[in-house]
Amino acid sequence: MSTTVESASAVATARALRKLYFVRFGFAIVWAALLFVVGGSLGPVAIGLLVLYPLFDVAAAVTDLRSSKAARPTVGLYFNMALSLATAIGLGVAVTSGIPAVLRVWGVWAITAGLVQLIVAIRRYRLGGQWAMILSGGISVFAGTGFFMMAGGPNAALTSLAGYATLGGIFFLVSALRLGRVIKKES
Repeated sequence: MSTTVESASAVATARALRKLYFVRFGFAIVWAALLFVVGGSLGPVAIGLLVLYPLFDVAAAVTDLRSSKAARPTVGLYFNMALSLATAIGLGVAVTSGIPAVLRVWGVWAITAGLVQLIVAIRRYRLGGQWAMILSGGISVFAGTGFFMMAGGPNAALTSLAGYATLGGIFFLVSALRLGRVIKKES
C-alpha cells in the first residue's frame, strides 16, 4: 500500500510540475520577446520586465513548493525564493547605474539560481523529466558567468538576457513534455 501511495503522490507532483513548467515556458518566451523589442536601453518597460522576471520566479517557486512537498525540495525552493526576491530588489537598484550593473546582478543570480535548480533537479531525478532541468541549471551557471564578464566589455546588452530566458523556457517545455510521459506510464 505504501508503494501505491508513493506512486500516486509522485504522479500528483509530476502533474503539478508539468502544468507549472508549461506556464514557465510561456512566460519565458513572451518575456524574452518583449525584452528583445525594448531592451536596447533601460526605459521604463525594460526596467519593469527586468524586475518582473525574478518576481515571477518567486511566484513559480511558491507554486512549486505547494504542489511538490512529497518530492522534498523545500530547502532549495525556499532559498530560491529568497534569492529571486533579493535579485528583484538588486535589479531595481542596479538600473540606476546602467546596463553593466544590471548584467552583473543578473549574472550573479543566474549562477546561484542555476546551482539551486541543479540541486533541486538532481534530488527530483527519480520523479522523471528532470534531465532538462539539470542541464538548464548547469547552463545557467555558465551563462551567469558570461553576463558578469560581458558587463565589463563593450558588448553589454540587455537583449542577451532574452536569449537566456528563451533557452530556459525551452528547457521547461522539454521537462513538461517528459513529465507527460512519466504521468502516462505511472497512471
